Amino acid sequence: MSTQPNTTFRTSTKATRAQKRAPWVLLAPFLALFVLTFIIPIISALFQSFTTVDRKGLFGEDGVTGRFAGFDNYVTALNDPGFVASIGRMLLFGIVQVPVMIIACTILALLLESASARWPGFFRAIYFMPYGVPGVIATILWSFLYVPGLSPIVALLQSIGLQPDFLGANSVLWSIANIVTWTYTGYNMLIIVAQLKSIPGEVYEAAKMDGAGPVQVAWRIQIPLIAPALVLTTVFSIIGTLQLFAEPQILSTVAPAIDTEYTPNYAAYTNAFAFNEYGVASAQAVIIALAAFILSFAFLALTNRPPKEERDQRKRAKKDGLEARRALQTRVSAVRPVTSQAAPGLQGGSGLHNETKGADA
Repeated sequence: MSTQPNTTFRTSTKATRAQKRAPWVLLAPFLALFVLTFIIPIISALFQSFTTVDRKGLFGEDGVTGRFAGFDNYVTALNDPGFVASIGRMLLFGIVQVPVMIIACTILALLLESASARWPGFFRAIYFMPYGVPGVIATILWSFLYVPGLSPIVALLQSIGLQPDFLGANSVLWSIANIVTWTYTGYNMLIIVAQLKSIPGEVYEAAKMDGAGPVQVAWRIQIPLIAPALVLTTVFSIIGTLQLFAEPQILSTVAPAIDTEYTPNYAAYTNAFAFNEYGVASAQAVIIALAAFILSFAFLALTNRPPKEERDQRKRAKKDGLEARRALQTRVSAVRPVTSQAAPGLQGGSGLHNETKGADA
């Protein structure tokens, strides 16, 4: 009688443990850097925003002591008119600059992905190139184009009778917006281009068979299908608006209208490194983060709302459900008195039946 060899394989416990550890070993470098450069600084800023430093002497030469300050730093930050004005200034900046940049990068992406576009790879690289220029260098380059006497743009406009003031109190904010738009339009364009490339070719073929032109394809097919990319780039732009720092700091050397609290980040930087008020600066940083979170969450909630028809249908269903429950409660309340009146009669009848039954016995 021949014995057949056992062809089943048993996974060893040691191999199973190694397979479970492998993902964590590969993720360990990233997790370590993430914790050291992201989690720990956030926790440190939150802790520091509730502390303050008391200095003895004019410059703290007699000693420095730290203590718990509660919400005093937040009260100080919100009572600072310069900091509150900087938040309002950035909100105005975002309301104007973000839509302009999103519209510009969407138009560029649609033009580059159209069937008649020539050398799209070359133009994608050209439009993306400003993003590769550091913000400080870009601001310095544009400052030469804003300063009268150095700027060929100002000289050209003056030659035709115009007197532009790109660094004035009423225009320097939009000069900064121009730098930001020039820098980040190409970056956002690439995100939208990536979304456009994911649209199946069958969709375009069906649109052509139905007689749709380029404008109809862009408006009715491409833009609705790239909505996730538009939402993503808008959220990035909202967060970046409140983090604006390098451009106003560099331009402050040539623009007297820019003070040390022109943007929220600039105000926090000034409190931390000019006045050594690290607690107030941390509180301002936390307020900036909360403002970015609230604005981003509100925008996502607004864009993720269901269509009007679906909302109306839900309202009608909810109303019908409430009416059905009220009708059921009305019926139950109408039946209960009848039941309560019939119960004594039933109980009496049962007793009379028992008495009759006893008499017969």
